Amino acid sequence: MNHSEKKTVSKMLRLYCRFKHEQRNTLCEDCRQLEDYAHRRLEHCRFGEDKPACEKCTVHCYKPEYREKIKEVMRFSGPRMLFYYPGDAVKHLLKTKF
Repeated sequence: MNHSEKKTVSKMLRLYCRFKHEQRNTLCEDCRQLEDYAHRRLEHCRFGEDKPACEKCTVHCYKPEYREKIKEVMRFSGPRMLFYYPGDAVKHLLKTKF
C-alpha cells in the first residue's frame, strides 16, 4: 500500500507549503488536496510496494494539472529533504539511481 511513499510525499508537501505558503502546522487547502490526490494514486498503484520512483515509472497516473503541481513540489522539496529528512532523502536517491 506504499506507506513509506505516502509519508515521503507528505513530508515533501509539508516542506513546500511551509516555505512557499508560509504554513507552519498544517497544509494549506491546495497542498492538502494535492496530498489527498497523491495518496489516492499511491493506493491504486499497479506496482504496489515495488513502485519505482515517479521519474522512473512507466505509467504516469496523475492527471496533467496534478502532475505539474507534484513535479514543482518535488523539485523544490527534494534537495531540502537532505537537511530536514535525511533518511528519506537517501532512500529516495537509492530508489531513483537503481
